[in-house]
Amino acid sequence: MTHKREIQGVVVTVAGQKSATVLVERRVLHPRYHKTVKRFKKYIIHDENQELTVGDEVVAIECRPLSKRKSFRLKEVVKKGVQS
Repeated sequence: MTHKREIQGVVVTVAGQKSATVLVERRVLHPRYHKTVKRFKKYIIHDENQELTVGDEVVAIECRPLSKRKSFRLKEVVKKGVQS
């Protein structure tokens, strides 16, 4: 049984029919200044049922590569974003 990575972040764009871009924030300690700084990375996730909107907080799980840059799929929606 292999370990699948899970990421949690906020949906920033919903592009295409079954894709969404998620911004993941992590906090790391700066090596010289010993201050906590934020690091960001964007992941493209697969949304099979097209249920995501911008602002949703989601958890995605690693899967086989679905395209060139997409290798995570939606696991659950933690919190719905505000509708504008």
